[in-house]
Amino acid sequence: MELDMTKGKPLGLIVKFIIPLVIGNLFQQMYNMVDTIVVGQFVGVKALAAVGATGTIMFLILGFMQGLTTGFTVLVSQRFGAGDIEGVKKSVGAAALLSVIFTVVMTLASVAGMDGILVIMQTPADIYGMSREYIVIICIGMGCTVLYNLMASVLRAVGNSKVPLYFLIVSALTNIVLDLVFIVCFQMGVAGAAWATVISQGLSGLLCILYVGKRVDTLRLERRHLTADVHLMRLQLSIALPMAFQFSITAVGTIMVQAALNMLGSMAVAAYTAASKVEQLVTQPFLAMGMTMATYAGQNKGVNAYGRIRQGARCAVIISTAYALAVFVLIMLVRHELIALFVSENLAEIERYATVYLFLCGSCFTPLGLIFIFRNLLQGCGFALIPTMGGVVELVSRGVVAVVAAWHKSFVGVCLANVCAWLTAGIFLWVAYLLLFRKIGKEDHL
Repeated sequence: MELDMTKGKPLGLIVKFIIPLVIGNLFQQMYNMVDTIVVGQFVGVKALAAVGATGTIMFLILGFMQGLTTGFTVLVSQRFGAGDIEGVKKSVGAAALLSVIFTVVMTLASVAGMDGILVIMQTPADIYGMSREYIVIICIGMGCTVLYNLMASVLRAVGNSKVPLYFLIVSALTNIVLDLVFIVCFQMGVAGAAWATVISQGLSGLLCILYVGKRVDTLRLERRHLTADVHLMRLQLSIALPMAFQFSITAVGTIMVQAALNMLGSMAVAAYTAASKVEQLVTQPFLAMGMTMATYAGQNKGVNAYGRIRQGARCAVIISTAYALAVFVLIMLVRHELIALFVSENLAEIERYATVYLFLCGSCFTPLGLIFIFRNLLQGCGFALIPTMGGVVELVSRGVVAVVAAWHKSFVGVCLANVCAWLTAGIFLWVAYLLLFRKIGKEDHL
């Protein structure tokens, strides 16, 4: 089920690769979405706000780890594209060792520092306890999330986007069942939602390991592949750390937004949570396109096929833009039904807030799509600095607007923080890509 993306028409390859990713991302999004729906319907609005108040913290911590695991596998895709199977296995072994080290360190640090983070974010007192309970459990189970992300990234690096989808469907269904059992039957509250997520993520990771061990010779490791190769690990860190910090930079901006939002009270937090879950669901195809372009660019970089990378980028922009316009119209038409999924009380007030968020953010889905395309494309080629600079642009834009929103206690301002971040970062990365590849094109003709 491996896919060589260095041969064939770019559009067909992108479509073939992205479809399982879109479906898989939607199922992965179900983890938090099901948690949110079940918590909102069966525990209450305050519990919904408590789960939502930890979303940016999860993005900061787990996003950093996802950036690492994705970065560790850039070399895997490049060496697979070059036909270097032994190099693929060595890269996977080094990625596994590094992932274990960082997981242990990040788990201990995040659990120890969680109280301080929640205080800094001005988490409302009436939801503080539930927020802490939920996020600490998620951090304790960080290894389960890292395991799946690493194995899925490795499989995608060799062109296999279908198998991670199959196992993700199984674990997503498991998550739904466990949510209902833990929350409805055992009355475990937000802790039940957290444990359901951790257990389900762990299951998907274990299934990936079993599949690779039995079916994928290209990725099957021997003991020699798991020895510490200092040179290789240093090379992987040089790619992965900028990617991880780019995730963290973005997360810091969202934490500033969350802090401004928390000043508006638990009702505004609940509305923002519900609307952001809708946004996260409908924007999964952008994330999938980013993953696709990382693999596509990585494999073609392995054979220095920059012309093919440019062709793929044009196809990706067309697909992403068309989807952005269509989905914005759709969510505005069915926003009432979508928001009603998450709450059973104070629906009118929450919908009023949520509609503002969906309209402002939905109207800027096009630049958001550009961020995912060009950030991942450049990272797949091994250019780590420019995406990091894009993250800085995003942070500054989001942070400045968030500070102004907090000063004026404005919900519209909180929403505009995301809009400004997407516009500035999307344009920056697009222009940077054009300039960089124009330079590469001139060098190719020398």
